[in-house]
Amino acid sequence: QVQLSESGGGLVQAGGSLRLSCAASGRNFNDYAMGWFRQAPGKEREFVAQISRSGFRTFYSNSVKGRFTVSRDNAKNTVYLQMDSLKPEDTAVYYCAASFGGGYIPTTRDYPYWGRGTQVTVSS
Repeated sequence: QVQLSESGGGLVQAGGSLRLSCAASGRNFNDYAMGWFRQAPGKEREFVAQISRSGFRTFYSNSVKGRFTVSRDNAKNTVYLQMDSLKPEDTAVYYCAASFGGGYIPTTRDYPYWGRGTQVTVSS
């Protein structure tokens, strides 16, 4: 089992940047592919980005591709989401999640472990 804790959210103006972190504790961090999801008020939780166990493969939703970058430091048991050129529509609670799966994993049901989320608000 792994415990996840996100940080780095906040209020930023459109066009600005934020860097989210997700610290993991418990079972070997290298065993998990890591995903970032977000949920805006009244909407379903949606896939944002994913990084493989090694960090060599990354995947992004079309809405964030070219603006967000996911990375991980397995020595620090931490995954990051660098968010640039933020837009008001990026406003949401952002969650990190851990999966035993491989390949492209964009669905919430494939992630058994979740953090509590961190709020990101982008003002226009």
